[in-house]
Amino acid sequence: MTEFPKTLEQAIAQAAVATSAAIADGYSRLQVELAIPELKPMSVAEQFLAEFTQFGSQLKVFFPDAGAAALARRDWGEVPFKIVDIGTRSPLEEKIEPEDGALLFVSPSAVEVERVEKLCELATCPTLMLNPRLEDVAIVGIGYAGRQLRTRFLNNIESCYYLRPIENISVFRSYPGEWQIWQEVEEEFQLIAEQPTKPMGDEIDAILYGDTSQSNPTDTTNTSGARKPGIFASMQRFLRTLSR
Repeated sequence: MTEFPKTLEQAIAQAAVATSAAIADGYSRLQVELAIPELKPMSVAEQFLAEFTQFGSQLKVFFPDAGAAALARRDWGEVPFKIVDIGTRSPLEEKIEPEDGALLFVSPSAVEVERVEKLCELATCPTLMLNPRLEDVAIVGIGYAGRQLRTRFLNNIESCYYLRPIENISVFRSYPGEWQIWQEVEEEFQLIAEQPTKPMGDEIDAILYGDTSQSNPTDTTNTSGARKPGIFASMQRFLRTLSR
């Protein structure tokens, strides 16, 4: 079982290992999510790419627009991989080459989702989303078109690494492990739940406010009347933990 990361660098290194393992097992559409709003996409991408090196010059890194791609070229200097943009000015077919070994999309948003989907269809190599924001309901929609997009594309992306703090817990998954809930106890994280599917909504509430309070009947700190930390405060504390 992958241990819960104690630093951001450890989390990113775990994400690279999990991604490589999923690709080796035959997954071709993957995503890595460090779901912490304070993190800067460019910095996370740079650190991830330093760990994810096996494709070398056959790796192609996509940014949402030409400006972001140009900024990466300037700040990162000489790199072994190609830096391009999803863009709208050139045909998507021209952005895919036979020698591509893997495609990595840095923080693609719902604005680019149709072009990202098309690029994934054109590619014959693994594709990876790093901190994607593809499911903005205001853009993707909740009607027929949105459901179709999720069915044919979004729901078929394997989440090989996921880390998200919510109040005093964190949802965590590192391929090939199961989805886990870790709870913060005295500035340390303890595993309190594990399941094969991603915990959502009511499941998380049950673990956070129900199951965890029942696990120790003598502990009054988790009762319904106890003060629960706000999400922002918990994220700040989580980031401090990762930055040690």
